[in-house]
Amino acid sequence: MNAPVATWVPQARLSPALILPAVLVALVIVAGLIQPSFLSVRNLQDILTQAAPLCIVVIGQTFVVLVRGLDLSVASVMATVAVIATSFNTTGNDALPQIFALSLLLGLCVGLANGYLVVKRSVSPFLATLAMMTVLQGARFYYTQGAPGGSLPAALRFLGKGKFLGLPANLLLLLAILAVAAFFLARTAPGRKVYIVGGNPRAADLVGIDSGRVTMLCYVASSLLAAVAGLVLVGYVGSVDNWVGRGYELDSIVAAVIGGVALTGGRGSPVNAVLGAVVLILTFNFVVIVGLPVQAQLMIKGVVIIAAATMFRRLATAS
Repeated sequence: MNAPVATWVPQARLSPALILPAVLVALVIVAGLIQPSFLSVRNLQDILTQAAPLCIVVIGQTFVVLVRGLDLSVASVMATVAVIATSFNTTGNDALPQIFALSLLLGLCVGLANGYLVVKRSVSPFLATLAMMTVLQGARFYYTQGAPGGSLPAALRFLGKGKFLGLPANLLLLLAILAVAAFFLARTAPGRKVYIVGGNPRAADLVGIDSGRVTMLCYVASSLLAAVAGLVLVGYVGSVDNWVGRGYELDSIVAAVIGGVALTGGRGSPVNAVLGAVVLILTFNFVVIVGLPVQAQLMIKGVVIIAAATMFRRLATAS
């Protein structure tokens, strides 16, 4: 009796690394078919300029999520930095060093406070960063009496929406930050420690890695990048209120999840997280293009989160 002949049928399967680029291309093509002006160079540059502040925040959020945390204080850091940037009330650049120094100092202090609460006091990341968000809101409203105002230095306006060599200045800054973050996480020993701590903190301690210190530094990175993003955003908007950056705390987490950064820690990359942010921005623009109400963005955001989480969980299980 002859044994049955095994047959092999090749199955087309999209590599996980190509999923986000494929989604981006599909969104751009569909949006271009619906509204041809969407594909103009100027419009695409405008979208990237709009997306740059969120992408910078997402890079910082990625560090925190990789060590099994999250940072809800990033939007409040951005708004507070915006108040700092306009409090000098000048259009000249003389105050620029002080603005950058104070903004980065704020980011450093907030990151250290968040890290201390999470690592040393065992407060959950949600509650620790939520509390910091509230503290910053209160301080901001107390300082501005609810009515912030002032002028921006010209250099900040250039950083937010100016162009250098024909490209948006904030996009070039984003690419520089992304290159440094991606190299640090993928090619350096401290970067690999971030993945080890996120993957298994107890095992990290057993092999001599100070998981608490690594976690604290990730919160510092998140707050520092939020401060930079706040300066970029206020330069893009050109004015300030107490809610500059509102919603970025959730959008940055959503973008990271879309980009395949695991909320359980230890898996993901800032490059894919930034691609996730661009997908999110393009999705929001697509909602406007097809004529749906802006409120539909919230429902679509929820659907995107569920779809992304389900997809990457299946990919992780399959691998």
